[in-house]
Amino acid sequence: MLAALVLAGCASPPEGVLSPVAQTAPDATEISIMVATTRAPSDNPGLLYSGERGNEIDFNELVVSIPPDSKRKIGEVQWPRKLPPDPSREFATLSAKQFVTPEEVAKWYERNKAPSGRLLIFVHGFNTRYESAVYRFAQIAHDSKTDATPVMFTWPSRGSVFDYGYDKESTNYSRSALEALLTAASSVPEIKEITILAHSMGTWLTVESLRQMAIRNDGVPSKISNVILASPDLDVDVFRQQIADMGSKRPKFTVFVSRDDRALTLSRRISGNVDRLGQIDINDPAYRNELEQAGITVLDLSALQGGDRLNHTKFAQSPDVVKLLGQRLIDGQTVTDQDLGLGAELGATAMSVSNTVGSAAGMAISAPIAIIDPKARNAFDAHSRRFGTGLGDTILGVTPRRIGKAVSAPRCDAAQGTCR
Repeated sequence: MLAALVLAGCASPPEGVLSPVAQTAPDATEISIMVATTRAPSDNPGLLYSGERGNEIDFNELVVSIPPDSKRKIGEVQWPRKLPPDPSREFATLSAKQFVTPEEVAKWYERNKAPSGRLLIFVHGFNTRYESAVYRFAQIAHDSKTDATPVMFTWPSRGSVFDYGYDKESTNYSRSALEALLTAASSVPEIKEITILAHSMGTWLTVESLRQMAIRNDGVPSKISNVILASPDLDVDVFRQQIADMGSKRPKFTVFVSRDDRALTLSRRISGNVDRLGQIDINDPAYRNELEQAGITVLDLSALQGGDRLNHTKFAQSPDVVKLLGQRLIDGQTVTDQDLGLGAELGATAMSVSNTVGSAAGMAISAPIAIIDPKARNAFDAHSRRFGTGLGDTILGVTPRRIGKAVSAPRCDAAQGTCR
């Protein structure tokens, strides 16, 4: 039943859309994306890369034409109905160029660098073909209107719901490559800040690469300032340990969750029935407590309607969330309980915890987005203590105890990133 549900929600886009067209429409927008990939090349010029594993990191520039906003719905990718596409109504590829030297990569950045000096690196999720990742990121970069240079890291996904195990191992295969990309980007003087936006299984790859960097270098480079995890397919216990391993020199984390995410329901069932980070209930005082202590902001999209049938891509398909990404989160701004303007923009009512029955420290937006705000913790610390420590003294380190079953364990210091 679950497999049928997944198949119903993941209809395949047409193949061969990366073959360049001769020209775009007068009012269309052109987006140039740098792509780094560990995929093996494809013999089909319309695909460029397959879902198999390559022997090295390839770099490419893809220029995508996006139809005028009057001809499309924000948050959607207008896939071609037939080839060649109609750029006035559909996404189209204008050029695809492989870079063979570091100098070519550097020249691309000089042509496309944002005035802010910010870099946005996107890491896609499970069951994603190369062309699907390119068009989805082009849509996010365009619709968010962020002031950041767009770079995508794409790993070998076969684009099949029956290859979950292969895809997961492909993320492990790509950890060092993503680390190398992040290290190289951090060393460029013109790049001032780096934001990583990762989705689904790509969040595992992202957090593992950051953990690897932190262990190797005694912390994550300060330029990597912001990490956004959308619908993270991450075991909550493993995530807790990954954060602990990074220590105190780590980026700010923002997490998008949704309790009605059906893809994560399937992932949980085939992964030992352990909660997935992207599906937690932020009204659970135990989760709220340890996430707040770790300084992790969580935005709950459960009340949002629309998107795909699996409710797994709300972060990209909801116009409100895409706007939030571009105007605040990608740019490194913090969304807090004082952001009453956010509630107005989203047509939502902001409420402090003092007016929210049964919640711990933080802020809730009644609809359609709710938020755990770590900055509110000090103000409401006394209020939150009566909910207990729940799953642990902090998200740092292995869980000291589970609800109703006490176990001796170390105490952890969230500020220092250490346990004793």
